[in-house]
Amino acid sequence: MSTVATDATPPRHASRPPTRWLILAVICLAQLTVLLDNTILSVAIPSLTEELGASTADVQWMINAYSLVQSGLLLTAGNAADRYGRKRMLVTGLALFGVGSVAASFSQGPGQLIAARAGMGVGGALLMTTTLAVVVQVFDGAERPRAIGIWSTVNSLGFAAGPVIGGTLLNHFWWGSIFLINVPVVLVGLVAAVKLVPESREPAGERPDPLGTLLSVVGMAGVVYSIIAGPVHGWWSTPVLGTAGLGLAGLAVFAWWERRVQHPMLDMGFFRNRRFIGALAGGILVAFGMGGSLFLLTQQLQFVLGYGPLDAGLRTAPLALTVVVLNFTGLHARVLPRLGTPLTIALGMTTLAAGLATAAVFGSGGYGGMLSGLMLMGIGVAFAAPTMANAVMSAIPPRQAGVGAGLNGTLAEFGNGLGVAVLGAVLGARFTALLPATITGAASLPAALAAAHTSADQSAVRHAFASGLRTGQLVGSVAVLLGGLIAALLLHRAARVPARR
Repeated sequence: MSTVATDATPPRHASRPPTRWLILAVICLAQLTVLLDNTILSVAIPSLTEELGASTADVQWMINAYSLVQSGLLLTAGNAADRYGRKRMLVTGLALFGVGSVAASFSQGPGQLIAARAGMGVGGALLMTTTLAVVVQVFDGAERPRAIGIWSTVNSLGFAAGPVIGGTLLNHFWWGSIFLINVPVVLVGLVAAVKLVPESREPAGERPDPLGTLLSVVGMAGVVYSIIAGPVHGWWSTPVLGTAGLGLAGLAVFAWWERRVQHPMLDMGFFRNRRFIGALAGGILVAFGMGGSLFLLTQQLQFVLGYGPLDAGLRTAPLALTVVVLNFTGLHARVLPRLGTPLTIALGMTTLAAGLATAAVFGSGGYGGMLSGLMLMGIGVAFAAPTMANAVMSAIPPRQAGVGAGLNGTLAEFGNGLGVAVLGAVLGARFTALLPATITGAASLPAALAAAHTSADQSAVRHAFASGLRTGQLVGSVAVLLGGLIAALLLHRAARVPARR
């Protein structure tokens, strides 16, 4: 019989730590460190290219080494947290992330920086899984929605604050400062985690699943790498098809093995739970639409509206600020019990999709239209993101919270990467289709502008790029809307099942 929970509200813990809100602050600090590192590097690319002599391929690997390692290890990290202790893995993740940050800041060449970023990815995987797992352990069903809402808010803060902090540091210090700033935060987090966070783990979690671990890493790394490499090498190229095939085969064998091993790292019975499936399906599509659309949004601010990297980062802040205001005031936690999970997700995703569409349609004419879209997106994220995370974690027994958090993070990374790749391809296809006949072979806006010799051609190039961005963002908004409606429908149907029995 499957051990998957079907009740949306887990039983209350026997005792709640009196310092639980302070523990949440520690968790959010650790989470924010990882999320900042995901976005802060983007503004340092020109400095890295000039001072380290990095090629375009080097820069891509500086960014991708971190995300590839992290996404490949998320499920394994969550399983390790359940088996060997969530506090122990949280402390280990902070330590690895801190050491990797020091190594990255003092790297002498691209190869060293890529290796340091890969090491940081290991620590990041441990942190991304243990933070949510600890929240589930510390907070009971009554307080958990608000706690997850605050935890979820950190994701928006990381997105908005990364480029701003990175740009400020680069204006005053050398490029290594964007990594070195992690060190004091990690030290504070280590001390606080050791003193405040209670240890918890699965009682029967001492027996590892080495083959399952290997298969999950190979499978996820292969799939994620093919998504990353697809736009660069071509979707039908041998390296992309080969790694995609290897990854899918690894995941298929992993699923087969997990059904047969006595102590699996992932209980495949989860996938018979409609609540779990609904939350994951919606989460993947939402990550697809959000990741791809926000990737296009930054280009719209810089290439269409003409803002620099730092100014563009500052102008995305209203999205994060809206999320912070709504979640820290506890509005989401008050609305969720009244509307229920399906309706809250549908409302949030519809608002988020409307915000993306508003930014796409009205954002090209000026920042006013963009601002309206960003605020609508913030309202949608504030309601939908924590509700989705709470739905996933509520469908999993608390003793396997690490695996649940790892699976949630893995599929979010997958959806995000796929969204960037697919919506980026939509942008590219629309852009090249609308270029003047006199401009051929230009795959980017700078290249097309360089090939345009008349003001009319330059205007046509800019119009083509803006049109490509708008098309890609509209596709992303449709994906977000569909993701929300699918998740809401499946969760609604799952809630009705017990009533029929």
